[in-house]
Amino acid sequence: MHIRPPRDITEAASNAGATKANLTVSDTPRLLVSACLAGAYIAIGGILSMIVGFGFPQLTAANPAVQKLLSGCMFPIGLILVVVLGAELFTGNNALLVPSLMRRKHTVWTMLKNWALVYAGNFVGAILFTYFMVYLCGLTTAEPYHTAAINVATAKVSMPWGVVFLKGIGANWCVCLAVWLALSGKTFLEKAVGCWIPVMAFVALGYEHSIANMFFIPLGMLEGADITITDAILTNLIPATLGNIAGGALLVGATNAYIHFSPEKR
Repeated sequence: MHIRPPRDITEAASNAGATKANLTVSDTPRLLVSACLAGAYIAIGGILSMIVGFGFPQLTAANPAVQKLLSGCMFPIGLILVVVLGAELFTGNNALLVPSLMRRKHTVWTMLKNWALVYAGNFVGAILFTYFMVYLCGLTTAEPYHTAAINVATAKVSMPWGVVFLKGIGANWCVCLAVWLALSGKTFLEKAVGCWIPVMAFVALGYEHSIANMFFIPLGMLEGADITITDAILTNLIPATLGNIAGGALLVGATNAYIHFSPEKR
């Protein structure tokens, strides 16, 4: 198995970021469709992690780490689909567009426009999948999934703002490290393993991923959780999103570009 060295990985990330920036300017409709698909892919990972993770209540009641491990093992399918199929994910783009920005391949405005458009597309894709392919299909109607959906959503809007922000940093640090690891390989297996390990870790650790929460919180609301739209936005999505930006853009994108790019080429 031959993988790229760290500098080549960051170079590949810079090239990918430049391509995404160009797509933002040249073909916004295609960018939005790709972003909607990414939101749906993450939601697929979300429902799979819930079905498997909460599907063994007798086992996990006495072994709470098992539920976290099972959910963590299932959730990475979403990022694997995003990376392998080339969809546009907000949290991944938080890191990918930073090295290309530092190389002056596009402007800050283009990067921010990409983030905003992709975030909106991810939201639409996640919501549509949650409503049509999960709620209307009755995947969480029966127990223990009905109660699990409510409890997960309620827990996400019950944490202090600062805690959600910090957990958002942790989540996207892991997700963007997964993207970097995926860029190190060329085969499907290499990319899948690269995605799987860090994402499994962030789910098991209970960090907060804004796009995943576009699935978990609306699902809980549909199943009857006492959560308002204002609660979802103010107490979770905003701090999680800001934390995700910090974790991806600063701890992965900017840090790796600083380490691996020579000063004159940044």
